[in-house]
Amino acid sequence: MPFSLAGKRGLVVGIANHESIAAGCARAFVNAGATLAATYLNAKAEPFVRVVTDSLACDLVLPCDVRVPGQLEAVFETIRTGWGRLDFLLHAVAFAPREDLHGRVVDSSAEGFGIAMDISCHSFLRMARLAEPLMTGGGCLLTVTFYGSERVVEHYNLMGPVKAALESAVRYTAAELGPKGIRAHAISPGPIRTRAASGIEQFDELMVRAAAQAPERHLVDVDDVGALAAFLVGDGAKHITGTVIPVDGGQHLMA
Repeated sequence: MPFSLAGKRGLVVGIANHESIAAGCARAFVNAGATLAATYLNAKAEPFVRVVTDSLACDLVLPCDVRVPGQLEAVFETIRTGWGRLDFLLHAVAFAPREDLHGRVVDSSAEGFGIAMDISCHSFLRMARLAEPLMTGGGCLLTVTFYGSERVVEHYNLMGPVKAALESAVRYTAAELGPKGIRAHAISPGPIRTRAASGIEQFDELMVRAAAQAPERHLVDVDDVGALAAFLVGDGAKHITGTVIPVDGGQHLMA
């Protein structure tokens, strides 16, 4: 094993099923020796999440819909009372109302834009604030973005501005919490077929174009993302912070 996360405790928010990016990261964390807490959105989602968390022997599995008052706070309170500390966090939560996601950005409703920003971006800041007092020995905060934040990607629409805001939030978080040894990063994978991605129109075409354009001529998968995430929360990356790191076969290089 090139590095170890033995003794580290982390929280993964955003597992949807065994094919989700958060699941790939959770597997990598546990395979490197970490102990995990994880969340599920609601009772309907719980069985799909349990397939992942049971296989990884997650120490805590808790409900968390970031739009339900008190649920996110309850997750961190359970971690505080059960563990007393937290070493890393993965935020892999994103959502936009379908009618706003499938329309032009200029036509997005104020309500839809606000919902997308609240769930996909501001929830990261809320998690950072709640994690801060638990990361007494420093820690690492991760989130997931996409290159549609900086370039116009057809059909990505409203999530482009939202992910741009998330990346900016990561930079400010890294600067503000850095004196406490808390680092922050956004991981930017290329297109991956997940349940969340299925909401984007013509996503199959996007994946074909991405594979053809990337210098490596293939797409990454959730385990590739997990390998990067595990490195970032490890001690070998303790002086790296505030970055947006692509894992996309080099696609970000191409015009």
